[in-house]
Amino acid sequence: MRKRTRYSLLLMLALIVALAVALVLRKHAPPEVARLLPESDAIVYANLKPLRLATHFDRTAVVRSPEYQHFIDVTGIVPERDLDAVALALHRMDDPNGPNGPVAYSEVLSGRFDGDRLSDYLRSVATGRESYAGHTIYTIPITDPSNGATRPLRVAQLGYDTVAASNMPTTEQIHSILDRYRAAASPFAGSSLLSARYGDVPLLSSAWGIGHIGLPFSERGHISVFGLELPLAEDTTFVASLQYRGSIRLRIEELAPSVDDAERTADSLTALAGIFRTMEHVHSPTDEALADALNSLKIQQHGDRAVLTADIPAAILRQLASSTASSSASSSASPATLPGTADH
Repeated sequence: MRKRTRYSLLLMLALIVALAVALVLRKHAPPEVARLLPESDAIVYANLKPLRLATHFDRTAVVRSPEYQHFIDVTGIVPERDLDAVALALHRMDDPNGPNGPVAYSEVLSGRFDGDRLSDYLRSVATGRESYAGHTIYTIPITDPSNGATRPLRVAQLGYDTVAASNMPTTEQIHSILDRYRAAASPFAGSSLLSARYGDVPLLSSAWGIGHIGLPFSERGHISVFGLELPLAEDTTFVASLQYRGSIRLRIEELAPSVDDAERTADSLTALAGIFRTMEHVHSPTDEALADALNSLKIQQHGDRAVLTADIPAAILRQLASSTASSSASSSASPATLPGTADH
């Protein structure tokens, strides 16, 4: 009897330890929406809950286009209110002048959706359907108003609170997402990029990006921001993150090919930051917040890595969130564009 009791206690202890290890692994594992993404050149993730609390962007009054309002009326989904997490995979396109431009996207969204209403909406706008891995993939033509190019957006509901989409020319990426979902993605699952770089993401980051995250801003082989060409190639590997600490701590880390390359990047960015500081004039609270952000900016070199850090005041985030919400709501893009998906 004593042996049985001892064995029972040992078994119970082993189960408790196993459960504790599993919980720790799950806590430090990449978010599930990111683990479901296919192979890609970069991954961007955002947990919108803390951003919503910090900026209250869901309370911003916006004037919505008729198409956008129709989507909300039919599905009941208000993206700025109902989206909780977004994971985006960036795929470099071989032909930057093709319908997708230089970059295509695959994404997984989680939040509070009415699955039946969303399914009815997708059926009403889809021009094609495919059954794969027990799910229906809807194909929706999206026309870019800037150039008239049309490309397919493939959308699938993974569960009651999760949606996947991809505008890649082939079905490979949306199939990969469904395969990973069917396999009930473990804490160790995910693309090769996620496995290789997620360990570099600082803990408790509300938003982060890994890989060639400069691709959407590439121009003539370099990264351009607001028309300014940075001293960085478009295929530079980064680990970027945002952490909420009263203000938002921005950290961008370049993984340079060599120590000399990292030193050159740090020197060039330091010079640019100095120019920005001398050009900055304070005329409003927003300008003052921007000046504070520039003054907090630091650029350091650690071996073959150049690291930029800055504290972003909540006022800047609120302005960015409001302008993004207004831009999305007034867009003339097809009403088939899903919540959280740009008109890719």
